[in-house]
Amino acid sequence: MPGVYRPQEDSFLLAQALREAGGSRDARVLDFCTGTGFLAVTAAQLGAGSVTAVDIATRAVLTARFNARTRGLPVRVLRGGLDVATRTGPFDVVLSNPPYVPHEGGPADPRWDAGPDGRCVLDPLCDEMSNLLSVNGFALVVHSGFNGVDATLDRLRRGGLKAAVVARQKIPLGPVLQSRVRYLRHAQLAGQDATNEEVVVIRADRTRPSDNVDCAPREGCR
Repeated sequence: MPGVYRPQEDSFLLAQALREAGGSRDARVLDFCTGTGFLAVTAAQLGAGSVTAVDIATRAVLTARFNARTRGLPVRVLRGGLDVATRTGPFDVVLSNPPYVPHEGGPADPRWDAGPDGRCVLDPLCDEMSNLLSVNGFALVVHSGFNGVDATLDRLRRGGLKAAVVARQKIPLGPVLQSRVRYLRHAQLAGQDATNEEVVVIRADRTRPSDNVDCAPREGCR
């Protein structure tokens, strides 16, 4: 449907990381910021026991439902944010390709724009991850190196999770990032000669009960 983020290199990289990780068969899976439902459909095709897809955009919800139903896959698609995702968890596997493009202000496109450093969805998601995951569950989150890989790893680890980069891919800057190069350089998010971005998949594992008793769902910009 027009206005819904189409699967691109970051989506495909995350889907491949899920295949290589294994552990999705018979699992309870969440696809947060589902968009077209691409990752939810992938998880269902890999044999997930149940799949819940969540997005704040009505068009995305309708698109994901259509894409699941036309393939005969039992994916539950809900409209909402982190509060909805948390209420329906915990999950054995959490997948997310959230909006992460840095945005300097003015009119924003919710499909990809995510605040000055591109982290206004990533940060609340990282903070809530230990509550979204069941014990021995894992998450796979994809975003750009422009957002700060260490910032994601640090937030996940502060929540009591093990975290590491499990996949990387360099790709040419697309039209949206090309239009933001000047801002990225000014904000010191990219070097002066940046013509590519590195997309990373970060895995987080919950190996013990959460100590994060203070981690209530927070409102992001998505």
